[in-house]
Amino acid sequence: MNAPPLPHETPGETADTSALHAAFIGLRDALSARIVGQSHLVERLLIALLADGHLLVEGAPGLAKTTAIRALAARLETDFARVQFTPDLLPADLTGTEIWRPQEGRFEFVPGPIFHPILLADEINRAPAKVQSALLEAMGERQVTVGRHTYALPSLFLVMATQNPIEQEGTFPLPEAQLDRFLMHVRIGYPQADAEAEILRLARESARDALATPDAVPERLSVETVMAARRAVLDLHLAPTLERYLIELVLASRDARRYDAALAQRIAWGASPRGSIALERCARARAWLAGRDYVTPDDVRAVAPDVLRHRILPSYEATAEGWDGERLVHALLDKVPLP
Repeated sequence: MNAPPLPHETPGETADTSALHAAFIGLRDALSARIVGQSHLVERLLIALLADGHLLVEGAPGLAKTTAIRALAARLETDFARVQFTPDLLPADLTGTEIWRPQEGRFEFVPGPIFHPILLADEINRAPAKVQSALLEAMGERQVTVGRHTYALPSLFLVMATQNPIEQEGTFPLPEAQLDRFLMHVRIGYPQADAEAEILRLARESARDALATPDAVPERLSVETVMAARRAVLDLHLAPTLERYLIELVLASRDARRYDAALAQRIAWGASPRGSIALERCARARAWLAGRDYVTPDDVRAVAPDVLRHRILPSYEATAEGWDGERLVHALLDKVPLP
C-alpha cells in the first residue's frame, strides 16, 4: 500500500502487505488479459475471493463466465471442479456418496465435486430443490453431511453459480432465502465493439498456441497468500460515520418511510443482517484492491447493487410497475444521504 505505516505497524508488516497487494494486482491483470470486456466480473471474482463469499452470476451464454472462474482457479494453488446442473442431477452427484467395500467389510466415503476449493455450479436454476439445498447448505455451513458423518470443506471454498436469463422453461428458481447465501449477485452484459475485436484476436492466438506448444504453467498464488490477504482486508480502517451510512442503507431497505413513503410501499422485504456483513466485507475488499488502507463511501456505493439486489424484494404492485431489486437499490442510494 502507498499509505505510511500506522503506529502499531512495523516496516516489515507494511512490506508484507504491499507484496500481498502486488500479488493480487498481478492476478487481476492476468485475468483481465484473458477475460476481455468483463472487468466488472473480474473485480467481483476477486472481491468474493478476498471477502470469503460466493458469487451468483447472471448473463447470456458465451460471456466468459466459465472461462473467468477457470482462469481464476488456474492462478491459485487449488483444485477446480465444474458441475453442470440438470433436472436429473442428484444430491449425491454433488456431495459424494458412501460405497460398500465387501473385501474390507465397511463403507468408504467417496467425495464429490463439492469438496474442490473452487467450484463452478453451471446453470444452478436447472437443478431441483434438493440439489440446490445440498450446495447452499455447504456454502453456509462449510461442511457436508452424508449419512451419519459430517465432512469439513476446504478452508478456501469459493462457489460461482451461474444463471441463464433466457430459456426459463423447466427451471427451478432459487428461493429468496437461499439467494441470501450468495455474497453478491452479479449481472453481466455483452462487451463493446473494441472489446469484441480483442476477443477475436485472443481467440486466434489461443488456437495457434494450442496447435504449437503447450501453455506455460502460470505463477500461482498459494492458499496461505489468499488467507493473508483476507486478514489484511479486515485490517482496513472503516470510519464510524461510514459504518453508520452502510447500516442506514440496509435499514432503509426494511423501512424507507422517513426517506420516501412511496419507495417504502414498493419494498416488500428488506436485506437481512447478512446483507450488512456482506456490504462491509465487499467494500473493504474493493478498497484494498484499489491500494487504500481505508474505506470510502464510493466503495460502499459501488458494491451495493451487487450485494443487495437479490436481498431486497419488490412488492407485488412495484413488480407490476417494472421495479426489481436493482432499481430499488439505486433508489435507496439516491435517498440515503452520504456521511
